[in-house]
Amino acid sequence: MRWQMGRRSDNVEDRRGMPVGRGAAVGGGIGTLVLVLLAMYFGVDPSVILQGTDPGDSRPAPSVQQRPAGEDQMREFVSVVLADTEDTWRELFRQMGRQYQEPKLVLFSGAVQSACGFAQAAVGPFYCPGDKKVYIDLSFYRDLRERLGAPGDFAQAYVIAHEIGHHVQNLLGIAERIHSTQGRRSPTEANALQVRMELQADCLAGVWASNAQRARQILEAGDIEEGLNAASAIGDDRLQRQSQGRVVPESFTHGSSAQRVRWFKRGIETGDPDQCDTFTAAKL
Repeated sequence: MRWQMGRRSDNVEDRRGMPVGRGAAVGGGIGTLVLVLLAMYFGVDPSVILQGTDPGDSRPAPSVQQRPAGEDQMREFVSVVLADTEDTWRELFRQMGRQYQEPKLVLFSGAVQSACGFAQAAVGPFYCPGDKKVYIDLSFYRDLRERLGAPGDFAQAYVIAHEIGHHVQNLLGIAERIHSTQGRRSPTEANALQVRMELQADCLAGVWASNAQRARQILEAGDIEEGLNAASAIGDDRLQRQSQGRVVPESFTHGSSAQRVRWFKRGIETGDPDQCDTFTAAKL
């Protein structure tokens, strides 16, 4: 991926190494899937992540040993990808007759507090609609590469673009409408709607890639394959099979590997947000 010469975003908050208190747990984005599946896969007790700690517990979160926050290469990469999503979605919103509101992207290490609550690193990257921020512990990229077999810079860019897709859903009112509907449905039906939300975010990630390539020629040979491999690696069926040895389709929250690949490809091939309507699609 050709990113080194790209514009850097001013919307990156680097909180790595900062102390954080405890509160309610948070999900969302890829993080919702990682909450239970990757928690078990990485040897983390899911109840700790799902339930957090006693609200009356005022003890600080455990300290995290890590290198000092600074202008390292991965931070630069994240900043460039974020800037590219800003440029792409600003133009697409202009074409819709709307104004794009740029989100913040927060880098953290170990744990973080957001408007959606407290989250540990095992949650994975997530988007919080309450503060319109994307949260990423960069160690997730190591896990994506080493544990899930999805290496490459474009695979990493796809993760960011997926969470930005949730921001787009939030700005367009899609997220609020679907979350309201979920509250009136059974758990199985609510999960089915969540799958459609996540697949739409995958498609919107593909829309970003398509438009960025057309405008700025950011892709190199093999990049699309890297992104598709990442989409496949974090499919519900694949993660469930790895973590618990069996697949439970009714518990899916993000879609199967095949579904994630299909909708990401659709976004890449069309470059059109209107082609990402997963909610009326007869087949996912």
